[in-house]
Order: sequence, then C-alpha cells, then structure tokens
Amino acid sequence: MDGALIGLIAFSAVLGMLAIRVPIAFALASASTIGTFVIFATRTGAFAPERAIRPTTSMVFSNAFDLVHNYNLSMIPLFVALGHIAYRAGITTNIYEAAKVWLTNLRGGVAMASIVGCGGFSAITGSSIACASTMGRICTPEMLRMGYDNRLATASVAAGGTLGSLIPPSVLFIIYGIFTETSVSKLFLAGVLPGLLTLAGFVLVVAVWVRHDPSIAPDSGLTYTRAQRAQAAIKAWPAMLLFVVIVGGIYGGIFTATEAAAVSVSFAIAVGFAQKQLNWPSLWESLKETCIQTAGIFIIAASAKIFVAFIALTGVAPKLVGMVADANLSVFALMAAIAVIYLLLGMFLDPIGIMVLTLPLIIPLVEGYGLDLIWFGVVIVKLLEIGLITPPVGLNVFVIAGVVGKDAPLDRIFAGIARFLSVDFIVLLLIMAFPVISLLIPTSM
Repeated sequence: MDGALIGLIAFSAVLGMLAIRVPIAFALASASTIGTFVIFATRTGAFAPERAIRPTTSMVFSNAFDLVHNYNLSMIPLFVALGHIAYRAGITTNIYEAAKVWLTNLRGGVAMASIVGCGGFSAITGSSIACASTMGRICTPEMLRMGYDNRLATASVAAGGTLGSLIPPSVLFIIYGIFTETSVSKLFLAGVLPGLLTLAGFVLVVAVWVRHDPSIAPDSGLTYTRAQRAQAAIKAWPAMLLFVVIVGGIYGGIFTATEAAAVSVSFAIAVGFAQKQLNWPSLWESLKETCIQTAGIFIIAASAKIFVAFIALTGVAPKLVGMVADANLSVFALMAAIAVIYLLLGMFLDPIGIMVLTLPLIIPLVEGYGLDLIWFGVVIVKLLEIGLITPPVGLNVFVIAGVVGKDAPLDRIFAGIARFLSVDFIVLLLIMAFPVISLLIPTSM
C-alpha cells in the first residue's frame, strides 16, 4: 500500500476515534502503531508481518523514550507544581484581592478585577482550564451575590481564564516549542504583548458593556482607603516578583525557561512557608496533583511524538506541501485556511489534542512558505485560546458552568462570551497582520 494512503487512513481513524470519545493519547498511539506496522509489513509488496514487528516496536518505544527524556519537558511539571503551590500559598488569590480593592469603585470593577486576577493567575500557572476552575470558584459566586448579571459574572471569568494560554508560562508554548524545535524562552516572550493586549481588551469589554447597561453590574457600595489599597498591593508582591523572575529572567538572559521554572517553584515554597500559608500536608497535596496532571500531559505528548514519526514515515507531509505549492495559495489564504481548521477543531477538542494532531501536517506547510515559527506559534496558541470559549464545546465555559451550577445555564454563559470573542478575533487579526506585536520582545533579547 502507498504510505500516503496509509497515513490518510490512520488520520481518519484518529478523527473517528475522537468522535466516539476515545482519549486523544490512545487514539494517536494506536492509529500510528498499526499504521507503522502495515507500512513495514507491506514494504516488499507482499504482506509479511514477521518483518514488521521489530522495526515497529523500535519506532514506537524509541520515540516515546526520546520525548520523555527531553530536557525542555521538565518545565511542564515545574510550572504545573508552581500553579498548585502558589494557589495553596495564597499567592494567586492575592492578585485578585488587590485588583478588587483598586477597581471596586468602578462600575463593573469586580468583573474587571476577575479578569486581571485571571491574568495574574495565568502568569504563574500556565494552564487556562486550571485558571478558569480556580478563579471561577473565587470570583463568580461573589459577583452573583453582589447582584451581577450571570452573563457578566460567568463570561468574564471564562474568557479571563483563556489568558493562561498566551501569558507566560504556557504549557501550550512548551509543547509547541518541543514539537517544532523552537526556543521555548522566545515563545514565552512572544506571548507577553498579545496576552496583555487581550487582557486590556477584555477589561474594555466590561467597561463598555456596563456603561451601555448599568443594571448588569450594581454599585458594590464598597470603599477603600489609600492605606487599604497600599496594603492589598503589598500582599500581591510575591506574584509580581514571580512574573518578573520568569519573564525578566528569561529576557535578561539570567535564566533559561527551565531554570526560571525551578527558581519560581523554590521561591513559591519559601514564601508560602514564611507567610504560614503553606504547610507540609498542603505541599504534599500540591505535588500529588502535579504528578497526576503531568502524567496525563506526558502520555499525550509521547503518543503525539509517535504520531509525528509515523507521519514522517508515510510521506504525507511532503505530498501535502507539494499540493499546496501547486495550488499557488497566498500567505493570506494559507493562514485563513489554518485559522478555519483550528477554530472548527476548537469547538470539539481540547487544545493539547488539537496541537499534537495538526502540527505534523501544518508545520511543513508553514516552513515551506518561510513564515516565522515563533510568530506562527503565537497565532496557533491564540486560535486554541479562542477554542476554549467557542460553542458548542468551550471547555472553559463548561468548567464555569460546573462551578456555578443552576445559577447560570450554559446558554447564558455563551451569551456573555460573544462580546469577549469579538475582542479575541480583533487581537487575532492584529497578531496576524502585524507580526511585530509578537516578535518585538523576543527579537530584542
């Protein structure tokens, strides 16, 4: 059988398994392993399974082993641990409390503070879903108690949670960097300006929405003195310092991304114990949750690495590049097609699954057009970020719905999300039209 045909059949099989809810790791690993076996078994023309066992097992195990022993992959458990430890040490919640104290005098200030808090949480954890889950339990019930419209109370946190994809550290950037062999440090820095631009856009959405309809965000009636504001800002210093360590340390060449992760985890543990917010049982729980979450990510990544090797073996990628070259697509048409594919997949699959499924096919196309892979990584992560709040299966929306229960049905959350999605698409177009937004900081390292 032709290798490209086997590759297309395997890819279709993966999509079919995903449609019946087979986990992405098992779908990728099984399809690529069987496909590799068939290629080796039919290489001589006749079907000879005994000749395919050794090369198939060698390909599967060697690629999985190489992936797990990749030094850059050690960032994932470190940053995941940082998020859990910082939460239990009160570092992440202090960001929201400080923002609430400073913004509460504004109408809709608590919703704005929730978005800022999500941005701060994202700058420590790197996980959008973890951000939505944690901040949803803190911010959404409080806004509902204050009389906020449930569309605003839920959508602001669901949208704010997506900032974990762009603002460094980001697990998606780490996986993208490993699979495309690009600098994770530069990817982190490339996400800073788009992330902050998105955050500012979300805050502006709240301001305009509340100005147009003041009834959705009643006046809280709370006032804070300058001393209380100063105290709240001081309490947030560990989170600010962690962001400086990660971004400033990488930008200044003081740390690699992995070293920044290790230093940040050590700092968070030290601060947690010094402020008596962290103890040995809570540290142990943080480490257990880190192991569980990291294991899931590693299994997906190892399966994706096997899938990448299988796609290379089939020769699908070169043929796809040739077809696109023959079609004479413009860069605009190529990027538009990629955006449509990612937005459609984002309606049904989780971000990591989409990335590992599509990168083996899309990266050769992008390289063939001579596009910058750092800039392209930011575009991809932005598209995945949009997918987290896109109906019918916006993961962040379902996370928030699980937190608030009957207080906000899914249709109400999605009704509020529409306004934030408009900002996401505007930022996406700006990033695509002006690559300098993403490349300014990494190119000035």
